[in-house]
Amino acid sequence: MSQPVLRAARPSDVTAIAALMRQSVLDVFPRFHDEAETAAAARYLTEPDTVLITDGTYFVHDVAGEVVACGGWSKRDKLYTGSGATPADDRLLDPATEPARVRAMFVHGEWTRRGLGREILNKCVAAARAEGFTSLVLMATLPGVPLYRAFGFREVTHTRLPLPDGSSLGGVSMEYPLQPSAAMP
Repeated sequence: MSQPVLRAARPSDVTAIAALMRQSVLDVFPRFHDEAETAAAARYLTEPDTVLITDGTYFVHDVAGEVVACGGWSKRDKLYTGSGATPADDRLLDPATEPARVRAMFVHGEWTRRGLGREILNKCVAAARAEGFTSLVLMATLPGVPLYRAFGFREVTHTRLPLPDGSSLGGVSMEYPLQPSAAMP
């Protein structure tokens, strides 16, 4: 089996990213969420944010042309996909006073627990640090919490994430410091 290659996502990847996001939710969410929550997540959390691709802050693991993992970071105000559109979503964050966001991490069910998510997070840390950010934040869905916790993110708040159909998912707000001297995990 070919080894995954981590690379920047391209506009031509959007269809494959959307398919991966949906498949990842269907594969992984049932371990943490009931059937209705999984269906809502598959509908509302699986729309690729093309701004991340345009900004060059979104990455994919490619195996012989198949996208098996994706994720990235953002220097913009939107915290997570499915949070609804707000006028401030595209506002550039101030690296001196605001944290960068980790966004839209998904791994195909057959490729979990192989370090792909960690490799994407390492890329996000290095890139955000290089742009002057001093911390990262994210809104984790329950399947992502173990990865983020193991990586070194600190849990801030447990919450419910409202979705457009009136349902909600369990979520955890998390943060990660980016001191220049901090060793990469």
